[in-house]
Amino acid sequence: MGCSTSNSQCRKQTSTMTDPLRMTQVCLTLPSASGAVDILRGVDFRCSRGESVAIVGPSGSGKSSLISVGAGLERATSGRVELLGTDLAGMSEDALARLRRGRVSMVFQSFHLLPTMTALDNVRVALEIAGMDDALARATETLAAVNLTSRLTHYPGQLSGGERQRVAVARALACGPDLVFADEPTGNLDTKTGAAVADLLFRIASDRGATLVLVTHDTALAARADRTVNMLDGQLV
Repeated sequence: MGCSTSNSQCRKQTSTMTDPLRMTQVCLTLPSASGAVDILRGVDFRCSRGESVAIVGPSGSGKSSLISVGAGLERATSGRVELLGTDLAGMSEDALARLRRGRVSMVFQSFHLLPTMTALDNVRVALEIAGMDDALARATETLAAVNLTSRLTHYPGQLSGGERQRVAVARALACGPDLVFADEPTGNLDTKTGAAVADLLFRIASDRGATLVLVTHDTALAARADRTVNMLDGQLV
């Protein structure tokens, strides 16, 4: 994702913020065939600018839901979510998209690359949608930073799992976002490849001054974060 002129102005305001993400007594309840299910139960969470935080816990504990609500992709049932200093309550989908554009990025376990576009175009198009004038040059530069200069014209189907995730990392970090959410970013990779991708994710996020919030089952990956928080049954413990 890239940054338009207006978003760059917003970033100047954001740069003075202490907490890119603050969640206060957040609850998420979703319907199911057997009745309502409490996914998040009174979660209080915050992270500081430039900090890396790992969220760990058993499957089904609410880790992915926490970052989904924090990113505004899922609406909290109750409580307060402040993303980049903005209360998300009552915001339209368009307003949320404008807030996130070029400033909040996501890295997923399953890559989410466009299969009909090359590695270069997957990064370039995301930047162009966000309004960056130098999208091609920035995409090329960032793919070089993740050691994919020789794979720019390859399609996702021609890349290994590790290479696809490196493209996803490049796409997420190309514009220097304020906040990056990563949901099991090494979950589909073998140990050696996962460690290499993690190296890139932490290094580039740090170089760009981004806050990194990642969900992981990998204790070695979690140990690399500045701080680790544990989830159990929809609560931080």
